[in-house]
Formats: sequence, C-alpha cells, structure tokens
Amino acid sequence: MQKPAFVYNDFQFMFDVSSYHRILCPEVPDFLEKYLKLPLLVRLKDIGLLCGTDFTPLYSNRFYYSRFDHSAGCALIAWNFTRDKKQALASLLHDVSTPVFSHVGDFRKGDALKQEATESLNQKMIFADRELKQLLETDGLCAEDVCDYHAYPVCDNEIPCLSSDRLEYMFPSGMALCDFEVRDKEIFDMESVRRCYENITVLKNESGRDELGFKDLERAVDYTKRFCEVALILQRNENKLALNMLGKIVNLALENHLIREEDLYSKSEREIIRIFDEFAAGDLQGKEQKYLASMIRTWRTMKKIERFDGEPGEGWYSVSLEVKRRYINPLVKCSGKNVRVRELSADGRLYIEELMNYKDTKYGAVLLK
Repeated sequence: MQKPAFVYNDFQFMFDVSSYHRILCPEVPDFLEKYLKLPLLVRLKDIGLLCGTDFTPLYSNRFYYSRFDHSAGCALIAWNFTRDKKQALASLLHDVSTPVFSHVGDFRKGDALKQEATESLNQKMIFADRELKQLLETDGLCAEDVCDYHAYPVCDNEIPCLSSDRLEYMFPSGMALCDFEVRDKEIFDMESVRRCYENITVLKNESGRDELGFKDLERAVDYTKRFCEVALILQRNENKLALNMLGKIVNLALENHLIREEDLYSKSEREIIRIFDEFAAGDLQGKEQKYLASMIRTWRTMKKIERFDGEPGEGWYSVSLEVKRRYINPLVKCSGKNVRVRELSADGRLYIEELMNYKDTKYGAVLLK
C-alpha cells in the first residue's frame, strides 16, 4: 500500500497574524520580545489552536493559527488594557503545558466537560524553566508573579465573563472555522474584530473586580451574536466526534508504542500525524493494530458524520458527550452603570439562550474504513 502524503487542510488563505495582533495592541512592547523567543513558548508554534481539526477533511479551516499566536495575542490584550508586565506575561505563559492537538488532551483523559486536564503541568513548567527565570529577573519579576493567570481577572475569569483569553481565542476561531451548515460563512473578519475590539474597556463587575466589557450596547450585542455562533460549532457532534476520536487514536497509539507520552510535548503535530499516516499505510499484524489503522484512516479522510438517536452499532465509531459550553454575557457601560447584555438586550438574551438550549442528536458517528 502506498504511503499517504502528509497534508494539512486545503487552507483558503494565509492569515496575517501580525496585522491581527496590531489590532489587539498597536505596538508590541519591547520587554515582550525576548520572552517570545523562549523554547518554552516557541514549541507552541507547532500546536494548533483548533485542536487537531487542521488535519481532518471533516473541517474546512480557512487558515492555521497556533497556540503560540494565541498566547502572544492574550499577552497583547492584557498589556493593552493594563500596562502591567505581570499580567501580560501571565497571559503569555498560560498555555505552555499544552500538548499536541490542544484540548484533545482533555478529551483523551475524560475531561470533555471542563477541558482543564492539560493545565496541571503549567506551573511546574514555568518554575522549572531556567531561561524564563533569568528573563524575569531582568524585569524585576519572579515565577510566582506570572505562574497563575487565574489570579488576574482581566486575563482570566469564569464563564460567562470576558477576559483576554476568552476574547482572543474567539476572534481567530471565528475567522478560521467554517460552520458545518453554512460552509462559506465567515463569523468574524478583520473589520468586525476591529469594531468589537475598539469598543472594549475595563469595567468593574458585580463583585467589584476588573472585567473586560463594552462601552456601547450595539457592539456588545454584535459580539455576543458572533461569539455564540462560534460556540455553537463547538457544541455540534462534528466537533465532539473529531476531538474524541483523535483522543482515542492518541491513546491507542500510546498503548501500541507507536508514540510515547513525552512525544506529545516534544514533537510537532505534523510529526505525530506523519507517524499515524505511515502506520496506517503499513503491514499490520493483530486486531488492535488493524483497529488503530482503521481509526486513523477514517479520521484522516472523513468528510461528514451521521446522526443517530441510539447507538449505531458495529462498524461505527460513535460519541455521545456533554462538552464544555463556551458562552459569554459581557458587561456593558450603560447610564453610568455596568450591566450585562442579557439584562439590556432581548436580542442578546436570545443569542445566549439559543446556545445554552442547543442539543444535537444523542449520537454522532462515522463508519470506520
């Protein structure tokens, strides 16, 4: 059998990350440049934001956006609104423990609902990195200042609040992801990002804590609509199956000694996919190996899934999962008060409720090849 050629998705265009990042912060602060060269962060250039979906034709992602790009974007947002090195660097470092295929690591560990399993190594990696320690010392900082971005509410907070992390990942996700029902629909573009972003400011929420919010209700409702449209894509069975199936493939590859756990932190996604492709095209012995090869071939070639109300039976790979529901109910400055969109706008409330009430069929499935 001929070995399959390594391919990405057929991206529609090359995304101008620099132009997008200039929207988030017109100038990259000088102190940040040296941190962007750290191997701890550079590794993330080979890990996609969109959780492995760049490698299955079930998706038609418009461009590749890395966890490095996301981390830099979060840092720029934090710096833009706070001018605080600690908050900018905590945002920059918040994903250093991300393995290949991002949140697939959570799915393979049974954490599809919270998607926090991969965060456990983050602080350990920050404290262990000597180059990072030296750079922090030049800025009068230490690892304790930047190891936990949850400590800074502008950087991170609980759903449905808006933070640099939540704000950043939805902009490129909305520009890159294609809706399964309307393939040519672009949820965000550069201009809509610019319009939303220029309206954002730091407000005080109900708890008296800083939170990113909007100056204008119309812009807040527009952002809420777009955010919820992206979040709906992540609730559909296509996304559940793509991430869960890849997680199963990774687990089986580990069990069959095709890869090692440390490879998930040292190899690129391209390298791991190439290993999978070569395995699936090789001479296979044993039931387990043939099943793994079938899983890989199916995941790498599937263009659609089927929906069922009950288990589809033998020959299918199926999922029935509850996954993290990403939604937003941002603050808006209104008549001298900071009030949430859901209380101010019937449309905003409708967008949020449509997302919160959405249910796909009980099972999503694909026939194994």
